[in-house]
Amino acid sequence: MGGVTSKLAGFRKLGPAERLGTVSRMLGLSPAEGQALDGSIGLSLEVANQMIENAVGVFHLPLGLGLNLRVNGKEYLVPMAVEEPSVVAAVSFAAKVAREAGGFTADADESLMIGQVQVVGYGDAARAAGALLAHREQLLALANSFHPNLVQRGGGARDLEVRTLPAPEGPQGEPILVLHLIVDTREAMGANLINTMAEGVAPLVEALTGGRVCLRILSNLADRRLARASCRVPLAALADFGLSGEAIAEGIVGASRFAQADPYRAATHNKGVMNGIDAVAIATGQDWRAIEAGAHAFACRSGHYRPLSTWALEEGDLVGRIELPLALGLVGGPIRIHPQVQAALKILRVESARELAMVMASVGLAQNFAAVRALGSVGIQRGHMALHARSVAVTAGARGELVDAVANVLVASGQVKVESARDVLALLIHQS
Repeated sequence: MGGVTSKLAGFRKLGPAERLGTVSRMLGLSPAEGQALDGSIGLSLEVANQMIENAVGVFHLPLGLGLNLRVNGKEYLVPMAVEEPSVVAAVSFAAKVAREAGGFTADADESLMIGQVQVVGYGDAARAAGALLAHREQLLALANSFHPNLVQRGGGARDLEVRTLPAPEGPQGEPILVLHLIVDTREAMGANLINTMAEGVAPLVEALTGGRVCLRILSNLADRRLARASCRVPLAALADFGLSGEAIAEGIVGASRFAQADPYRAATHNKGVMNGIDAVAIATGQDWRAIEAGAHAFACRSGHYRPLSTWALEEGDLVGRIELPLALGLVGGPIRIHPQVQAALKILRVESARELAMVMASVGLAQNFAAVRALGSVGIQRGHMALHARSVAVTAGARGELVDAVANVLVASGQVKVESARDVLALLIHQS
């Protein structure tokens, strides 16, 4: 697959079938994989019924490809499942700007997750904590006994720690005693692995502390499983909208400073980051709710809600950086049985969960770049409404070439509304 590239000129102008054909030929997708992507043999109701309770149908989302992404020198076509019209376009544009300066650089931690075991009624906190720490090896061995195959693959419970937290109701309450199991989940996201281990060690924890175990479950604040990405963009490459690169960069840095100072802005800033990350997570069968929970909890780690990504001027370039927890997996869950997820992962060509984390962190930074670039210059609506106009045109009944024709008129008039689209469509049909 040495000829794989994410820079596909004119890809947007092709029809959906032509796009799929181009990608299928480049990546060697089988006919079945192509049919999974075009929906011909997508997720069946029978399989859906095996995945969740009370299944009554299958809900579809558009699946697009983010283009131009280069991470650590490797090309990636990025499957993205999302209903928002601007998300895929924003990532593709931002990745194109970044690739001209070398693309994204990224790294990711090992797949370390935390399993929490809460203890109550333990008596003296120091004694109970000491008993757990004194039996560290016994607790780890017991935890690993529940997943010997994971241990054989180089994973398993690596360490433990004990935390004593102040009672939320004040000094009159019992402090919260919690045991943390630190588990290397390898290529799995790890929720089921960790929950089994946490439940498995509970009897020994009770025997050692004299207390009673309550909650036994993983934490979605996966702060030992962080992914980071960065990019460097020369100011000359930023010039647009009739503005200089310096002016655009100043706006981007100003937006970043705003998000660092204000949680109201940081929440929207981070929502933009997650627009891209969630879309990739859904397309590749990840637990996007866990990813969201972990990302926003991590954003609060200082006690003040802050942006996951920042932008600054360094040595005459605009430099962006992102860091966030990404608990991902390439085994288990829907990955094994969902045909579209399997096809999406073949397109993405990642070889490990850590590589997937690097790609997703880069996508999040690209998505954020596109947003703050618009916000810091001409405003978000200019580009967004151009894409939204196509959806409005379709809602009004336009199909085929008429979609872009109607959308162009709507954007030019500034009236991106369904009623206006119907009038424009009727006029264009009459003229033809």
